[in-house]
Amino acid sequence: MIFVCVGSRPYPFDRLFRELDRIIEEGLVHEEVFAQTGASTYVPRHFPYQAFLSPDEFSEKMGQADIVISHGASGSIMGALSRGKKVIAVARLARHGEHINDHQVGINESFSDEGLVLNVPDLSDLGQAVADMEAGNVSLRPWHNESPQAIPQTIDAFIQEQLLGVRRHGTEGAKATVDREVFS
Repeated sequence: MIFVCVGSRPYPFDRLFRELDRIIEEGLVHEEVFAQTGASTYVPRHFPYQAFLSPDEFSEKMGQADIVISHGASGSIMGALSRGKKVIAVARLARHGEHINDHQVGINESFSDEGLVLNVPDLSDLGQAVADMEAGNVSLRPWHNESPQAIPQTIDAFIQEQLLGVRRHGTEGAKATVDREVFS
């Protein structure tokens, strides 16, 4: 199954769903497709969809998928990679009203440069990308998160230091020592 996820931000990604309909209609996609369409207004004709999913529903769809087509949000991409999914990354673009800027282009390029995702900068290439992925013609490097707590620990350290005046020493998370700074 191919799971398409575009997040829950208030920006449509109609371009993606129109292209998916087109390539399905042309027979370029052989697997079942399910899409989480978010704020998009386009109504897909050739695949089931739901605007928003609960966390449990999202996890279930992600678990069923072999391939994930994701917008260029690092959380969505990393979530798919952490579950061993093959990811096709497509960027929302500001000029189409899909986001406030084009930061997703850089996110997708970074993941692609690491060999973790198949980046599709031009949606007219999506059909070929899906066909190549389905046929096993794309070689991606599996992602192994050596430190699953690294991001939460970094955020926690920032909050502790910047907002609470606490400085952490060490990198072992729960084993790190914490000292309060003295303010005069």
